[in-house]
Amino acid sequence: MAAVSGRARTTGIGGPGPPVPAPPAEGWVRGMTGQTIIAGRAAGQVLSCDEGLSFWGGVDPLTGRVIDAHHPLHGQSIAGKVLVMPTTRGSCSGSGVMLDLALNDLAPAAFVFREDEDVVTLGAMIAARMFGRPVPVLRLGAADFVRAAAAETVSLSETVLELDGTALPLAPLPVTALELTAQDRAMLAGEDGPARRIAMEVICAMAALQGAERLVDVTQGHIDGCILANTANLRFAEKMAAMGGQVCIPTTMNAISVDHGNWRSQGVPPDFGLRAARLADAYLAMGARPTFTCAPYLLDSAPQAGEAIGWSESNAVIYANSVLAARTVKHPDYLDLFIAMTGRAPCAGVYLTANRAPRRTLRVEVPAGHDEALWPMLGYLAGRLAPDRIPLLTGLEGCAASPDDLKALCAAFGTTSAAPMLHVAGHTPEAADFPVPEDSVTITRAMLAQVWADLNPGPAAIDLVAFGSPHFSLSECRALAALLEGHGRAAGTEVIVTVGRNVLAQTEADGTRARLEGFGARMIPDICWCSITEPLLPPQARNLMTNSGKYAHYAPGLSGRAVRFGSLADCAMAARTGLAPAGPPDWLAPG
Repeated sequence: MAAVSGRARTTGIGGPGPPVPAPPAEGWVRGMTGQTIIAGRAAGQVLSCDEGLSFWGGVDPLTGRVIDAHHPLHGQSIAGKVLVMPTTRGSCSGSGVMLDLALNDLAPAAFVFREDEDVVTLGAMIAARMFGRPVPVLRLGAADFVRAAAAETVSLSETVLELDGTALPLAPLPVTALELTAQDRAMLAGEDGPARRIAMEVICAMAALQGAERLVDVTQGHIDGCILANTANLRFAEKMAAMGGQVCIPTTMNAISVDHGNWRSQGVPPDFGLRAARLADAYLAMGARPTFTCAPYLLDSAPQAGEAIGWSESNAVIYANSVLAARTVKHPDYLDLFIAMTGRAPCAGVYLTANRAPRRTLRVEVPAGHDEALWPMLGYLAGRLAPDRIPLLTGLEGCAASPDDLKALCAAFGTTSAAPMLHVAGHTPEAADFPVPEDSVTITRAMLAQVWADLNPGPAAIDLVAFGSPHFSLSECRALAALLEGHGRAAGTEVIVTVGRNVLAQTEADGTRARLEGFGARMIPDICWCSITEPLLPPQARNLMTNSGKYAHYAPGLSGRAVRFGSLADCAMAARTGLAPAGPPDWLAPG
């Protein structure tokens, strides 16, 4: 755990912090006993899995049940269990879900991880420090993790983990020094107000967790926690705004839960609409820009190569690191605001060049005649094959890849992997900067065909075609308009395209919006598919189709709808006919 150079250990949020941990006990060997990330007492039945879980889109904060239809724990409750898994994956919004679970008394009794984990841990940290709802978090070495996963029950104190009656000693993270500037110390001392003091305290705590020795200046932020996915997000944002929180660097905002200017006319229930607008307005009051897009890399303010930024939202982080060669950790929700309020982030993870190196090679056997659906499918599969490490994809050097293809790749990768970036030989700027890892897996056409099958459980009849997860770019809108032009929309099939305000203005200027709406498609700004609820999600629509690997994964749990996945052309055909293709594309057929 990091100690602050030149000053006493900082206090916790809302009150005195934990005592400075004692030195490890004699005989302590790193990796041979458990490490306490967040201390506490707990006991419960073990619920274990060897696959990470995205809490956002994967766990219902109102019931504590796993709703990710593709996860092995689907349908089970994590409430009161000791949840044992290697790490989490997926969305940065998982910290908000974790906080909401704690506030609803539905959180796990404790977490036991094997790998580094920031998202749920940050949510547990906020739950303890701001709301008095502690949830212990541990990290175990590989052998002890296997023992914990096989145990039936677990109990723990601040110093001991009991695994079916066997005691495993626990020790705090090792103490290291954290270099702070005079301005950092001033913020910690509360000279810039209580909100900024809290922000710096949490940043220092996360620096300790990540093993950072210093903080890094960041030039811009992106706020992910502005979606009303849970009541915790609103409580947190309004509390920080009431304390006088203000961002100090240019800060954009993710998609929100309503079309901010039009939700009243769209039939959104006033209770939900007002709370969603209040959440967005809290961040606006703290100085964030009303960009309301999950694709901030499409804005004029997109970062340059080598620029250190403080972004949240998994697809945006992965695109910024991988395609733009900017530098940002996949910051959990809430930490993104604290970084924007201070302009400082722990200098760890992929802020450091050495940590951007790939650790697994994925050799792609590219199917002849493939269409652009290859890219989200590759991202989805790459995340499964590299759930905890940065991969290098090879074999694609001869393929054309547009920025939209890479956007789809990054979004799907972030759905199944915890890694903050990936490299694609011949396409991403840092792919040639590192040695090719010897650890290698081959991606075959048969493996891609299985991904297609996994993402296509729904029936052929389509009631809704969903475009824009992440938000569509201008070029994607133009491509869709070309596929729909001259045709009529199928009776009973809704077509919705979600975009950022910047892209909506571009489509209005060049006539693309008129072309899409002339077909019968609806263009909706500010909101994205991962936060759309009824009535914007048509209540009568039971079967949807999308070209997004990300939404194809999350939609069953988030929307309760059956899902089909396909290329842009396949989705356009479904919009015209009301039917998805009967089977996989020809390029996935056995050779």
